[in-house]
Amino acid sequence: MDKKILGTVNSPDDVKKLDESQLNILCEEIRKEIIDTVAKNGGHLASNLGTVELTVALHRAFSSPKDAIIFDVGHQSYTHKLLTGRFDKFSTIRTEGGLSGFMRPSESEHDPFVTGHSSNSISAAYGIYRAKKISGEEGTAVAVIGDGAFTGGMAYEGLNNAGSMRGNFIIVLNDNKMSISRNVGSMSRAITRLRNRPRYHNFKFAVSRILAKIPFIGNHINNFIYNVKEFFKHIFYNSSIFESFGYNYLGPVDGHNIKEMEGLFKIAEKYNKPSVIHVITTKGKGYSYAESKPKNYHGVSPFDIETGCTPSGKATFSDIAGKTLCEIAKENEKVCAVTAAMTMGTGLTDFSTTYRNRFFDVGIAEQHAVTFSAGLAKGGMIPFFAVYSSFLQRGYDQIIHDCAIQNLPVKFLIDRAGIVGEDGESHQGVFDVSYLTSIPNMNVYSPCYFSELEEKIRLVSTDKELCAVRYPRGCELGNCNLDFSDDYTLIDNSKDIVIVTYGRIFSNVLEVSKDENVSVVKLNKIYPINKELPDILREYKRVIFIEEGIKKGGIGESLCVALNENGFVGKYEIRAIDGEFVPQASVTSSLKHYGFDIDSIKELLRNNNAR
Repeated sequence: MDKKILGTVNSPDDVKKLDESQLNILCEEIRKEIIDTVAKNGGHLASNLGTVELTVALHRAFSSPKDAIIFDVGHQSYTHKLLTGRFDKFSTIRTEGGLSGFMRPSESEHDPFVTGHSSNSISAAYGIYRAKKISGEEGTAVAVIGDGAFTGGMAYEGLNNAGSMRGNFIIVLNDNKMSISRNVGSMSRAITRLRNRPRYHNFKFAVSRILAKIPFIGNHINNFIYNVKEFFKHIFYNSSIFESFGYNYLGPVDGHNIKEMEGLFKIAEKYNKPSVIHVITTKGKGYSYAESKPKNYHGVSPFDIETGCTPSGKATFSDIAGKTLCEIAKENEKVCAVTAAMTMGTGLTDFSTTYRNRFFDVGIAEQHAVTFSAGLAKGGMIPFFAVYSSFLQRGYDQIIHDCAIQNLPVKFLIDRAGIVGEDGESHQGVFDVSYLTSIPNMNVYSPCYFSELEEKIRLVSTDKELCAVRYPRGCELGNCNLDFSDDYTLIDNSKDIVIVTYGRIFSNVLEVSKDENVSVVKLNKIYPINKELPDILREYKRVIFIEEGIKKGGIGESLCVALNENGFVGKYEIRAIDGEFVPQASVTSSLKHYGFDIDSIKELLRNNNAR
């Protein structure tokens, strides 16, 4: 399809100039562009297809960047990018050096805030809104948040705080799965239709202004009418949770009807109180495979558009973790699995159907998940919380306060540990080692191979302590038949240089050791470090530590301290990610960039030998 309309849109002002027939064509072209690009690059498909008309309506009703529009998580912002001058670069989305799959202020003035993690849009938008009012700037702020993100507690913190103010701060609830408030009966539907008509609100504003001008009694009449209206609304309509928080509630409205949404958005701007506009959308709209199975097409690898199929993939670490947990649960009825809205992503689909009474999806609520797991452990269960590394960051306080202080045997299965690739800075799992190893009573394992992952999950299931098993996204880099049952594995080839590492990078180091005169130590239990290890490493002339994580606070620094305390007089070097966020790129490219691939490790050894 020729992008005859989309190709002419360079800013939101261009969207405002289009008539209804052109808008329909524009939406068709946007969907085609998103499907074509995601099929090639991978990315978030269903969420973006469901918000095409919603985004068009937002940009017709509001004036970005004067009006700040923040998409919660940002995985549904592809249409926003296409309408804000990034059509020519859209083919580069989620590629190295290309557009981000989320909102990034460095890309465009129309992206007011970095997004990537859930449930923060209300807080961020409200902060921007208040800053505008303090500075005397024009414009409002709009938080676009999905019903899924509303399962995160931070959303309610922002909702509670913003509900107490006066002003036209706006929240758009994108409801594509469940209804937040249940409306009952024909009278309710009639009132809903009435409340969604701009003429109703304009009439209400006009009457209020006229009454306010009547001396002495005008405000009293206004208040009387308001109270009577509220009385009957509560009888027939059932007040929504948002009205209880102090918001003007508008909707629900068809999230694929641009005209209706645009009218409500403009009405909301006229209120001197915060508003929630409830829109109903169909996730995956316009692509039959995504509509019928939206969960399967939330985040996808490159796929065939005609069949909807991705190339048959190999088993992943997530698959092995889920399979192993099912096997353990069959053997032990105390084993439970907890996830924060990531059942498929963490490989727990089979567990969720086989052991329903021991499976808990708590929604996008990592803080609650950690403490809930602590409660399960306190009650005698063996809880495994399967979570992406970058999302576990949100439960740091709960790990310390609710798990570690009591030394409860909660088990963390930390998926997507290390570099994850195209999702970029907000999703790289490179911080967990630094923050987990600062917590007393924590035990951390970082397997390299599928068989080792299974072994470590079985090991921690019988451990009475707080444990974490971290593993990378995707497939193992190789395999070997070494014994990883001890805290560390030593391959002693030379007394000159020894490389110490852990996780998937060991596979590359092992390959290097076959061609180079170098010894290798693989840390199987990376924390606490085995007390024997510094004595063993002290005998080498040079120790090189390679770590797929942040250098500061990492295992490499901890080992350096331990070696110095044990009288090490040789040279010590750490290769790690040092003081920066890892940008989007393929995992292969990123590993090479940071010197974790086979060729880079060989070059590191040659440089050391030349010294």
